[in-house]
Amino acid sequence: MHKRILALGRMKKGEMNKTEAAYAGYLEAQKIAGKLVWYEFEPITLRLANRTSYTPDFLVLRDDGVLECHEVKGFWRDDAKVKTKIAAEKFPFRFVVIRKVKGGWDFEEF
Repeated sequence: MHKRILALGRMKKGEMNKTEAAYAGYLEAQKIAGKLVWYEFEPITLRLANRTSYTPDFLVLRDDGVLECHEVKGFWRDDAKVKTKIAAEKFPFRFVVIRKVKGGWDFEEF
């Protein structure tokens, strides 16, 4: 019998990992507090080049009307850094990378 081997950290499309789910809870609290209007998990895929796309974890509409793409990371891999930087240069959204840190969240804007 063959065992199916899956890469760690990879979820089925549309499923959140534990860090993303925790961040969704943070976003919901921000929405209740009136600091953002709307958010959704993986609602868009951006085409960066031929056969290269990028799906931000969350699309967030802030209370000031700014639309942001939020990428939640446990740690940064080089390919994710490159895709985020290219997307930030190509599209008119604010891109924010969020990392879980002790006691909260760390935000880096692009």
